[in-house]
Amino acid sequence: MADTTVKIDTETRDRFAAVAAAHGKSVRAYLADLAVEQENQLALGRATAAFREAVGRPGIAEQFDREFGGLPSTTTARRAA
Repeated sequence: MADTTVKIDTETRDRFAAVAAAHGKSVRAYLADLAVEQENQLALGRATAAFREAVGRPGIAEQFDREFGGLPSTTTARRAA
């Protein structure tokens, strides 16, 4: 992968360096991990929105209950001793 330069102010650079060091990483590694994490969060947000839209359709919950027996009863949960 080729290197590139990103211009940021020194205060922001220092803040990234401090956070990266706290995680035991270089700034390069920290920013790479941060980019992946943010991409995953965006994908999770899209998936959550799609799920909410799907389960909000009329009859979906009832169909789920018919096909899969519904959610487990909370009164049958076992308690730890």
